[in-house]
Amino acid sequence: MRRITSACLLQTMRFDNLNGENPEQELEIYCKKLDMKKAAYAIEEKTVQPGGALLVKIKRQYNQYKTDGYLE
Repeated sequence: MRRITSACLLQTMRFDNLNGENPEQELEIYCKKLDMKKAAYAIEEKTVQPGGALLVKIKRQYNQYKTDGYLE
């Protein structure tokens, strides 16, 4: 039998500045939502793209699994 003992997602997300929205503010809102869910996360890299979009690489907890060794 197999069991998942720890898990983590590595995501690349793009926050656009459509309709005059601030990508940094959108990222902050996203992080606050993760905090409210008590999901562990770590921002690996943030890059401003031409045109003002924000490209973010983030590691985050998958469901409620432990993140042993992933987010250190």
